[in-house]
Order: sequence, then structure tokens, then C-alpha cells
Amino acid sequence: TRAVRAGGGWRVAVPEPVGDPAQLAPRLLAAAGGGAVALGVDLPLGLPRRYAELYATVADFPAFLRGLAQRPDFFTVCPTLAEVAPDRPFYPARGVRGMTRAAHAAALGLGSAAGLSRWCDRATAERPAGAPLFWTLGANQSGKAAIAAWRDFLVPALATDAPPRLWPFEGDLLRLLAPGRIAVAETYPAEALRHLGLRMGGSKRRQADRAALAGPLRVAMERLRAHPAPALERALDDGFGPDAAGEDRFDSLLGVLCVLGVLDGIRPDGAPDDPWIRLWEGWVLGQTALPPMPPLP
Repeated sequence: TRAVRAGGGWRVAVPEPVGDPAQLAPRLLAAAGGGAVALGVDLPLGLPRRYAELYATVADFPAFLRGLAQRPDFFTVCPTLAEVAPDRPFYPARGVRGMTRAAHAAALGLGSAAGLSRWCDRATAERPAGAPLFWTLGANQSGKAAIAAWRDFLVPALATDAPPRLWPFEGDLLRLLAPGRIAVAETYPAEALRHLGLRMGGSKRRQADRAALAGPLRVAMERLRAHPAPALERALDDGFGPDAAGEDRFDSLLGVLCVLGVLDGIRPDGAPDDPWIRLWEGWVLGQTALPPMPPLP
């Protein structure tokens, strides 16, 4: 979902498919016409701190990502626990009787199932827990999104002459914005709803429940001075369509509104001043409610 500065506010377009991930960065930069691009992505940016402590041999998460260009097997999902290893952490490729996240964590040497999660993945008083990075099965998983985005978008883009800048690892979001550059930040739709003062009635997977939120979403957009294009107006009223991708289009709008709130100073970018978060784990843009304290690495 693209939002472009327009006068004192923003003009927000209807969500559209990303297309070829390898071409996403040049397309966004071309659309920005030499301006800065702030890109919110609904997928993990960072590693669990226990995994980083045990297995990382570079300075920080951006360096780790760049190194994956020489480690293509890292993205191969393991069908069995016996194949899980630090160099192939994603699991499972399919449903297996008796599989658990605790067993997955143990296979990686991360202790309990909590070792699979970054601090920002954990539940807060305002929203439920997010999925752990390396888990790839079921509706509540984010591993496949991480694989696709890291492998097909971020790793190639980081090898270019104008690589994307990754928040919060390389600094505060506003400081990462520069003409002709992309700053990438992690967003989370469940978190973004709270930022907008909204709560989902029913399920965001149902078109009717998404359509019921059209009015409150318009009010929230007015507060952000985010003006929907006519096609987005129709999509709001329609609940973003009856197909399975309607939920993705809905989430995409929430993500861009989260980014706009931070860009305009309505919310802080939110990353705690913790070296593990700033170097390795990352954070969810705009999140200020803290989960329970993580175990020390």
C-alpha cells in the first residue's frame, strides 16, 4: 500500500501485489522520484537473542543478512527435527505427528520454546503474541514470510550500491530516511490496530468483519491526514474483497498507517535502548507496550 506526501497530509492508494520481490526496491525508488522511501513490512526483521548469542559470528543482524547471500541452504525448510541445525533453522516443512515448538527449540539448542521468540514477539497487555521466526507451519507462523522477504528481497537489495537501511539496527527511523534510499521497518497488524485505537470485532479473515471496520478506519485515517484514493474507498466499504488475499490487503493498509503515524511524530518509533534489540532482535515499529522482561542471554 503506497502513501505519498500530498500537501499537509498523505494520499493513500489501494493495496496492490508486490510482484517480483527482486524488483521491489527499484520500483519503490522510481515511484519516489528521488525522494526517501519508508517501507513497513509485516514479517520478522531480527533474530532471537539466544540464537544470536550462540551462533552469530558477525557484528549485527544486517551483517548476518548480507552473509546469507553465501548460505542459500539456510532458507531450506527442514522436514524433520533431525535435519534442524543452526545453518538450517526453519521447521517444519509439513505437519508431523508429535511436533512441537519446544522440540524445535531444543533441536536448535535454544532451551524452551520461549528461546525461539524475540522479545517483541511476546504478548503485551495490548496484543497477543506474534509467531516465532523459524516456525513455518499453520496460520500463526511468520517463517515463510521471512524466508521469502529475506531471500528474494532484502539479501539481493543489500548487495546493491544503495542498500536499504534496516530499522532499528542502523538507527532511528527518521534518521535513516534520505533521498534515493529505502528505510525498512517491521510492522505488525495487531499492533497497528492498537496504535489507531481500533479493535477487531470478529475475525479479520472474514470480509464482513473487515467491512464493519470501514467507518472507524476512515476516522483514524482522518486523524493521520491520510486521504484514501477512490479505489481504496471502495475497498474499505467492500472489506477488501471476498478472496483469501483480502486479509493481506487489510493488513497492508494497517501497516502503512503505522508507518505514517511514526513519520509524522504521532508515535515514537518505539525501539527500547537495549543492545540486543538494537543489534540483533529488532522491534515492531511504534510498539511502546513492553512484554515481560526477557531472560538474560
